[in-house]
Amino acid sequence: MTQDIWQGAGRRIHIQEVGMRDGLQMEQAFVPTDEKIALANALSAAGLAKIEVTSFVSPSAIPALRDAEIVMREITRVPGVVYTALVPNVRGAERAIEARTDELNLVMSASATHNLANLRMTQEQSFAALAQVVATAQAAGVPVNVSLSCVFGCPMEGDVAPEAVFGWVQRFVDLGVAGITLCDTTGMAYPSQVQPLAAAARARWPAVLFTLHFHNTRGMGLANVLAGIAAGVDCYDTSLGGLGGCPYAPGASGNVCSEEIVHALQLMGYDTGVDLAQLMSAARRLPALIGHELPGQIVKAGRRLDLHPVPADFEATRARALARA
Repeated sequence: MTQDIWQGAGRRIHIQEVGMRDGLQMEQAFVPTDEKIALANALSAAGLAKIEVTSFVSPSAIPALRDAEIVMREITRVPGVVYTALVPNVRGAERAIEARTDELNLVMSASATHNLANLRMTQEQSFAALAQVVATAQAAGVPVNVSLSCVFGCPMEGDVAPEAVFGWVQRFVDLGVAGITLCDTTGMAYPSQVQPLAAAARARWPAVLFTLHFHNTRGMGLANVLAGIAAGVDCYDTSLGGLGGCPYAPGASGNVCSEEIVHALQLMGYDTGVDLAQLMSAARRLPALIGHELPGQIVKAGRRLDLHPVPADFEATRARALARA
């Protein structure tokens, strides 16, 4: 797809918030359940296309998300917003379906080493388990998205061959999965890698809804989003305040920041459907909830045209300047 990416011309880009799951699961502090619900409601009101609300995993594995059922049941749902959750197995899928989750997000890695280290299973074991989850979801009429980790590189293996990635995409497509997220799990992607890989995926599977998921670990998050846009991808995972990280990328920053991506794309003429002021208001709540500052810059610096008052001595400075003239 050939497009001048610098001129959005009203093209719709769907911003999908993952901070409530991908971000909060990394935090030591437990965010109270009512605060999670309020945060999800604020994100819904801001106009996000999709919100990954939580993860239906064992509470002992991720205690930060041990209130998954309550949060998913009690959020205020806005028509048109997709409320998704990560599920690791059939039991998690059953819990998520019972809690009225709109979509199940499943995860495995395109890297054999990362899959074993992160999920404690071989890739074939992961695929077999996820195939059962897909069947459970299909029986309940609930859509499935599969997120493939380490598509753009593995911190233990290095580069991951595109054909290896595409092999897993095909296997999930054969199961009837309609959505695939290509994930830059540890921030190893770079723009001239992203564009051809994303374009090739779209060309090979035009009926699949592809999402791109980037981390800003090495400062290339926005550039990678633009490379994905150039390849024709319209859906992007982002995280409020840049919340998130990865245990296999020491020192890594979080996911690309929701309000930064929205701010940049709106300035370039893209339609994100997001009320940036409301999104920034939601981001301002996060530091108090998690107990530390976040990497997002827009909340700290303001939007491009959030102007500041002139210095208090401005008129005196003007008078002195004119006197010298």
